[in-house]
Amino acid sequence: MRVFVAGATGAIGKQLVPRLVEAGHEVHGMTRSGPKQALLRELGAVPVVADALDPAQVAEAVGRARPDVIVHQLTAIESVDPRHFDRDFALTNRLRTDGTDHLLSAGQAMGVRRFVAQSYGAWPYVRTGGPVKSEEDPLDPTPAREMRETLAAIRHLEQAVLGARWTEGIVLRYGAFYGPGTSMAPGGEQFELVRKRKFPLVGDGGGVWSFIHITDAADATVAALTHGSPGVYNVVDDEPAPVAEWLPALARELGAKKPIRVPRFVGRLFAGEAGVVMMTDARGASNAKAKRELGWRPAHPSWRQGFAAA
Repeated sequence: MRVFVAGATGAIGKQLVPRLVEAGHEVHGMTRSGPKQALLRELGAVPVVADALDPAQVAEAVGRARPDVIVHQLTAIESVDPRHFDRDFALTNRLRTDGTDHLLSAGQAMGVRRFVAQSYGAWPYVRTGGPVKSEEDPLDPTPAREMRETLAAIRHLEQAVLGARWTEGIVLRYGAFYGPGTSMAPGGEQFELVRKRKFPLVGDGGGVWSFIHITDAADATVAALTHGSPGVYNVVDDEPAPVAEWLPALARELGAKKPIRVPRFVGRLFAGEAGVVMMTDARGASNAKAKRELGWRPAHPSWRQGFAAA
């Protein structure tokens, strides 16, 4: 098949493109950076330079590629301060709203049969009820103030993709990424914060996180091209875990001292309400549907082995 990957040079794109090529697909990789064309060629893709926020450029790029499937992996996430969560996700939010709309419009014009889009499942679920949520559970109706715009952008992306009746819309709610090219890798921002004991445990650390190794996320995305009915799929590992469990374990793996524990009100001062929510109230996600319907299994079934390998 011809596959058009938007965001082909991002952390997951760099893992996804060679896997698609190895699977026999003709890959057209879109990037907004001209110098990254060489990287795309090295990965085995036909490079396409376009601004994802310019509808005319997107339409032209998709029209030239004539893809069977579009894979939307557009993000612009760099350093994130949880006190200013929406501010730091502002460009990513535009890519999830306007960028999604432009890709869908271009895909409809070309009769794309399947549209696979990156969403997020590591913190957006409703913060009531059990600790682990399925795709049938609602997203948080009352997110922290600093996260409202970001969750609204996620909702827009999911509703737009699933509402596109002219194609098969697949939404992949990835867990928290770790591994090559992410902030949770050797030298990455979050690993360094933990190593330097600057990533404290807030309150009871009861927030449940679901992780996914970046290569496992790429493998699930390849599977979603040909498997599964239209809908939402949690792409996470087998072991959702509270912060109070995974954070000290990660510190041990990094040879760091045990994380400092601070009360919620102190955590709110340096991490804002968004940071406190993620540390104390977040819910994890179940991967049962993705394993059942996409025919996928994570090679790193637990963050425990995954962190050790990383």
